[in-house]
Amino acid sequence: MFDLSLPIQPSIRPSGHTPHCLHGAADPNRPFALTVPNPLPAAQMSGLSAPMVLARFATLPDAMQGAIDHAEGIAPDAAPQMIAILDRDDRLVLAGAASDFAVAWCHPVTSAAEARSVVHGASQLRAQAGRAQDWREPDLAQRLRQRADLLDARLVDPLWRGFAARALQIAA
Repeated sequence: MFDLSLPIQPSIRPSGHTPHCLHGAADPNRPFALTVPNPLPAAQMSGLSAPMVLARFATLPDAMQGAIDHAEGIAPDAAPQMIAILDRDDRLVLAGAASDFAVAWCHPVTSAAEARSVVHGASQLRAQAGRAQDWREPDLAQRLRQRADLLDARLVDPLWRGFAARALQIAA
């Protein structure tokens, strides 16, 4: 995984940007959905919030390009925004952090053992974030939660792991 230090800003915010790629947003027949977390506080607190679909694409490379197009509209001083590509069955295909003109994709885990390790690490970070919040350190708590989100972004569905890893190699 990459080491990305994220600025301290709330992650619950609308981006205020409509991506250039909304030409197929309403077509449910396109298998890849470019999504962002639901910014509504009630959705965040419920734990059952579905991500907001920005656009739908016919191919993974098109969805990756759509993510880059979306990142181009993010203000240079804004915090990176978690972004994910889901398949038509809502399985995670690829995820990363979008910021000014770029997307830092998280490399998918390669095995079930590595996935368990990532889940354990993300859980530890969230526990630390809870303690930091209790100690009245909201900035530290936010950074820890963002690092946990980046770890979770590696939990690509087993069906897509090899394909997503290869797509990242080609894109590099």
